[in-house]
Amino acid sequence: MTSRVLCRVNRLLEQAAATRPVLGLDTSTSIASLAIVAGGKVVASLERPVSSHGAALPGAIEELLAAAGLKIADVGAIAVGTGPGSFTGLRIGLSYAKGLAMATGCALVGVPGFDAIASAAHERHNISPERLVGVVVDARKGEVYTALYRVVADGLEKLSEESVIALEHLASRIAEDVTFIGDDRAKDAAALVQSQGYRVAVFNTGELDLRGICVAALGGARFARGETDRAASLEPRYIRTPEATFKPTSKNPAGMSTEGVWSIERKNSFGSI
Repeated sequence: MTSRVLCRVNRLLEQAAATRPVLGLDTSTSIASLAIVAGGKVVASLERPVSSHGAALPGAIEELLAAAGLKIADVGAIAVGTGPGSFTGLRIGLSYAKGLAMATGCALVGVPGFDAIASAAHERHNISPERLVGVVVDARKGEVYTALYRVVADGLEKLSEESVIALEHLASRIAEDVTFIGDDRAKDAAALVQSQGYRVAVFNTGELDLRGICVAALGGARFARGETDRAASLEPRYIRTPEATFKPTSKNPAGMSTEGVWSIERKNSFGSI
């Protein structure tokens, strides 16, 4: 992919200052993270662990709107984290955001979840300039979901799209000091890279209480530029398709799983780094 820069949150808020309020939500993990940005600032935010996003979202959004002194009709756009992450959590978040957008007529904006995670880590920890940053989350089967970024003057430059890769292969591609953000697999990646003699820092996504704010800010900036999504076409960024098997076809001669088809038809983006 062509690299692009994710601006710092204060700059994103400035870009969206003239728009109507933007509601941001992320349900990619067991922690619901929501925020509302308006007038160039964060007017309300909420983050809490939930056992069911489907049961918790309506009340959480109502609570958030009340804290901001707004009604759902005041919202100009809904920004939603598209993953990767929990398949169930992503489906619920996307479905709820689409339903609200269709019911209220507001805009819908998808935000890559790893962009929000990387931005949240940079805001919370002010990572050093030129530092390589990797988001690393368990994808099971000995693999991880990951994306790489670099700290630049204006924020973060995204170096690779989200991909699924064996942890050892990821570590072998890191040849410099790096900051990893993620779950326990980020710690495993750090240990492998550290064993090669590089300095490594690790931040757990559970410690980042800015994820919903970053989704709202990133989505607000897109909304201000007129870059909205259609409910019919916005989909979760699963990266690895839910397991299923198919009958052989011309494109899938072996009747392999969708994961196998993905690996053939969509080559790993690390090849271009």
